[in-house]
Amino acid sequence: MEKKRVAIVGAGLSGLAACKHLLERGCRPVVFEADTVLGGVWAHTPACTKLQTPRPLYQYSDFPWPDSATEFPDHRQVMDYLGAYARHFGVLDCIRFGHRVLGMEYVGVDEEAVAAWEEWSGTGGAFGSGDGEWRLEVANADGDVQTHIVDFVVLCIGRFSGVPNIPTFPPGKGPEAFHGQVMHSMDYSNMDSEKAKEMMEGKRVTVVGYLKSALEIAAECAEVNGTERPCTMIVRTKHWNIPHYYAWGVHISKLYLNRFAEFLIHKPGEGLLLSLLATTLTPLRWIFTKFAESYYSIPLKKYGMVPDHSIFEALVACLVAIAPKDHYKRLDEGSIVLKLSKTFTFCKEGVLLEGESSPIRSDIVIYGTGYRGDEKINNMFKSEYFRSIAVGSTSTTLPLYREVIHPKIPQLAVLGYSESLSNLYTTEIRAKWITHFMDGGFRLPCIKAMQKDVLEWEKYMKRYSRGYFRRSCISVLNIWYNDQLCKDMGCNPRRKNGFFAELFEVYGPGDYANLHPK
Repeated sequence: MEKKRVAIVGAGLSGLAACKHLLERGCRPVVFEADTVLGGVWAHTPACTKLQTPRPLYQYSDFPWPDSATEFPDHRQVMDYLGAYARHFGVLDCIRFGHRVLGMEYVGVDEEAVAAWEEWSGTGGAFGSGDGEWRLEVANADGDVQTHIVDFVVLCIGRFSGVPNIPTFPPGKGPEAFHGQVMHSMDYSNMDSEKAKEMMEGKRVTVVGYLKSALEIAAECAEVNGTERPCTMIVRTKHWNIPHYYAWGVHISKLYLNRFAEFLIHKPGEGLLLSLLATTLTPLRWIFTKFAESYYSIPLKKYGMVPDHSIFEALVACLVAIAPKDHYKRLDEGSIVLKLSKTFTFCKEGVLLEGESSPIRSDIVIYGTGYRGDEKINNMFKSEYFRSIAVGSTSTTLPLYREVIHPKIPQLAVLGYSESLSNLYTTEIRAKWITHFMDGGFRLPCIKAMQKDVLEWEKYMKRYSRGYFRRSCISVLNIWYNDQLCKDMGCNPRRKNGFFAELFEVYGPGDYANLHPK
């Protein structure tokens, strides 16, 4: 691949891994990073942000954490770790900081021909026939725009940054009616930690949302203002925000994240035997779920916050979060107050909840409402055709084969969009897979076969995630998914030593440390 021109968009977890593995195969990509630092979403997070996963499960397989790192590394430790990884493997030299990709266009083959192809990129290979290429418009820090021509693009732009998900309101009932300050968690995370605390000090803060970013902002607010100025959280949907991963002394990975647990689930592409086994063992999965819920629901019941969906359904959609330290203590003392409401509007004094006549008096309202990752991908394409197919519709999952390749968009891969419970090591094995493919290690199936596989995964998500199928998550089928990547690369998917270890132990980065594609 030495002579191939490859562009990586984004220098977060995925972009670093993709660059490292391309360098090992003799290809020197260019990495366009809009920010002035690497790290992606980790470059801008609230000061209290920590990993949701223990460090042994959140690391590159060939680059362990330093002994000084805590069990759940914080924002600073994660940034130091990613920086050390980039320096150690020579990735830094490939990154062009302050370079934003404004858009890209596939040229050399007209769209009608692309749409008619039966094989991906026309041949099933990474670079097609050589006629097609991508034209990227890139702006530097000074605003100067240059055009870059490449043979392959790896999109590593993530889904939790860039395009905030902003609630909509009837005319006259949005932020324009409010006399205070309104911002999104993205803007809050971009602030210096001390400035954020100064902004909230002594203010009546209302946070909209009840997942990771909302919880972290509320925790920082409660730390600054205590019970004198409680932070109000508007909870539109109840979620399984749990204090830790142990239910009645049993780590929930033992219930959901090993091969035996995957036997309890109907899987994409399973045969008759596995299907019968999953049906037979479904009651056992229900027992596991009720066991976990019986523990985690104890603090939630106190505040009427037990979710309507099961903890298993939340795991399927990657919607389980570890609550910040002392979250439930702060609820008890009153420094954080929860308000349940599906809808809300603004008024002069603050926020008005559905069915209530008195507003929540506020000085600052912060949306912890997530991001529109699908729109972020769409915005990369200039072509209306690619924009119309890139992310599917609201009734489908994001149509990516192996969660990486769009069957109808040539010479392009997407890394880091689909989630797992340990995004870093999942990203790494995907990076190995895509670079092995780009180096001629295997060919993709025909487009119809890939589309069929995408539909199988969509069927699985719709079956188990209760409406959250758009979230693109492989969490409870992480091993089954990795098995498919291993088989594509000609590697043995069985990575444990011994039958019982293979069946009951949790898989992690160390199991794939010696994965060398053939």
